[in-house]
Amino acid sequence: MNTKKLTVAGLLLLVCAAFFFGMRAYQGSARTSQENAANQHAERLVRTHSPVLGPPDAAVTLVEFFDPACETCRAFYPIVKGLMTQYPKDLKLVIRYAPFHQGSDQVVKLLEAAKQQGKYWPVLEGVLAAQPQWADHGNPNLELAYKAAELAGLDVQKALQDAASASIDAVLQQDVQDLKALGVNKTPTFFVNGRPLPSFGAEQLAALVAQEVAAAKK
Repeated sequence: MNTKKLTVAGLLLLVCAAFFFGMRAYQGSARTSQENAANQHAERLVRTHSPVLGPPDAAVTLVEFFDPACETCRAFYPIVKGLMTQYPKDLKLVIRYAPFHQGSDQVVKLLEAAKQQGKYWPVLEGVLAAQPQWADHGNPNLELAYKAAELAGLDVQKALQDAASASIDAVLQQDVQDLKALGVNKTPTFFVNGRPLPSFGAEQLAALVAQEVAAAKK
């Protein structure tokens, strides 16, 4: 009986080890593929329409492919803002859109319309703060997202009219084309000076930013 138990335990350990190393290999392959895509399509990382926070001439550019309905994007927002505070002269944030969740495309268009009223960042933060109320992935309540935008100072009726324009639709379509070319399939996805994270996580993001800032100062 004990021998059987040991055999089963050994098999389980082998299966777990195979799964672990298989995942590591897959992640490494995916990262290499994304690095190659970013090198081949560097022009797709930042567009002239992309919202930018921080000094335009900052040595380090942090590109985030972002979905306003993504819980992890919401969780990472204060982490990213913390990095901006840590490197106020060296780091700029560029937002790209990856509207993977239902209803996200409409909120993205509202955010783009908020630019025309000079309210982009307050509206973004308001929409993220209210995300748990409106961003049901199966049945999003966009009226609650619009209410959050209004509380952030947006003229929502005008913004919704502006959001229906062909120019804003073109922004969204360009970002979708770019994320596909770059192999982005989840949010948030970060590139630091064109480099994807070695693996996903807040510590990995902070370490890569610090590495690029130090390299820029040499």
